[in-house]
Amino acid sequence: MLIKCFFAGFGGQGVLSMGYFLAYAAMKEGKEVTYLPAYGAEVRGGTAHCTVGISDEEIASPVASEPEYVVAMNQPSAKKFQNAICSGGMMFINSTLVTEPPQRGDIEIVEVPASGIAEEMKNIQATNLVMLGALVKKTGLVSLKSLELSVEDAFSAKKKLIPVNLGALRRGWEYLD
Repeated sequence: MLIKCFFAGFGGQGVLSMGYFLAYAAMKEGKEVTYLPAYGAEVRGGTAHCTVGISDEEIASPVASEPEYVVAMNQPSAKKFQNAICSGGMMFINSTLVTEPPQRGDIEIVEVPASGIAEEMKNIQATNLVMLGALVKKTGLVSLKSLELSVEDAFSAKKKLIPVNLGALRRGWEYLD
């Protein structure tokens, strides 16, 4: 079964990294994966988004016209992409920054104060990992272990960053307990 996820936010919020970590974790589990990043010319502070496709079979296209899951890290992204989600899908919003959640009655809104949790951890750069932990907990797209391994591999050149980033991932995972 093909599942498409769409991540959106400001450049610098780690939106592309969220997609990369998820795609890498799915690959570690032997799944077929597509990853399609896109960002504005400004990069940091501009817009950024990416699409991740995960399947047990070969994926024909990386484009997600109606993704099952959308992660909106800021208000403009929540507003812009709220109608992209397929009926019955889920939108994960960073409720620290998204103060006006979408009002669609045919999707589930999952509010995660990802920026607030990262601020409590004194590591605002880990906001994306908090959100990713919550997404994976709620959806079961990949295992927490595979996700942890993808983060460890990504930070293998900066080993001192691994514990704090794994901590953020776990805080997001635990938030939805």
